Amino acid sequence: MKKNSRLLVATLGLCLTAGMLFSNGSTAEAGLTDNCLSSLSGGVASVIEPSSYSASDLIIETAEKLNLTLDTEPEEEEDIRDYELVMVNVKGTLNVRTGPGEKYPRVGMFYKGGGGRVLDHQDGWTKVQSGNVIGWASDEYLLFGEEAEAMANDIGKLIATINTESLRVRQEASITSKVLGILPQGEMIGVEEEQDEWVKVTYEGQEGYLCKEFVTLSFKIGVAQTLEEIKKNEKAEYEASRYKKYGAVETDEEILKLLAAIIHCEAGGEPYEGQVAVGAVVMNRVRSSAFPNTIREVIYSPGQFTPAMTGKLDRLLESGKIYESCYKAAAEALSGVSNVGDLLFFRTLNGRSGLVIGHHVFF
Repeated sequence: MKKNSRLLVATLGLCLTAGMLFSNGSTAEAGLTDNCLSSLSGGVASVIEPSSYSASDLIIETAEKLNLTLDTEPEEEEDIRDYELVMVNVKGTLNVRTGPGEKYPRVGMFYKGGGGRVLDHQDGWTKVQSGNVIGWASDEYLLFGEEAEAMANDIGKLIATINTESLRVRQEASITSKVLGILPQGEMIGVEEEQDEWVKVTYEGQEGYLCKEFVTLSFKIGVAQTLEEIKKNEKAEYEASRYKKYGAVETDEEILKLLAAIIHCEAGGEPYEGQVAVGAVVMNRVRSSAFPNTIREVIYSPGQFTPAMTGKLDRLLESGKIYESCYKAAAEALSGVSNVGDLLFFRTLNGRSGLVIGHHVFF
């Protein structure tokens, strides 16, 4: 019955859309599906005037009259908060093994701030699932329950994935507010605050809002890496180092561009001091035993920098459209300058205590 209802609704939608096309004549004004959505590639949205009902409005209204049930809820991503959470409590790294004991071989490694899902407990060890790693870690270095949740909330990231064709980014939490830009389906962006009907994000260095109805939310934390993944990262760093220029050139141009790009993604709209601060955090992590010891590995470590996770960083690197100020900030950070001391983390200013620079707090 549910399948037949869906077929009927789909047919009904086509009929309604066709009717609207004929009623509007052969030439239609381009419009938007509703006040939150935007179409980038035509379709129904390109033939309906903004002031009229959208096709989806008509389908829903007619379905209600026919007592049909519509499946409108998007499929949710797996969220770590739905399971028993475990976080690692180490200053450096933590080995993950094939069995509950140090005699078992390693299968992967956690870095500081990582976590995962609890699968089992045995003799002071916990079986965890994190990223592509499934194995055992010693309870001596793990946090559970409220302690794990507190750490995850402190350093984790809430991610919104666009689940419709395209979605407007608003300046305020209102459908009448100015449009800052449009995000395509599948785009992921970090969430600064979750509200009843909206989520607040940072878009191109500005505060923006997305209709919550059209995004899928998932909570991301740093995850463990398999030994194969660690080796792959080390190999990539070695390949990059082969093209380093020696002599008067202080750093590899490719690494300089990578650091400038992550600064652009995270602080492109921030004052220059804030851009240097983001670069300094990256370099502090490289120098810290709690993180990988190369710039590339630090930036691409799972769960650490949202632009690296979402693909935004790679797209920027491909386009090459990086602000000159971000290159300057990257060069300054590479020279050893740090205006945040030895701090290792930052996030959008949200009341957390720490060193405030622009719209970020460093801690």
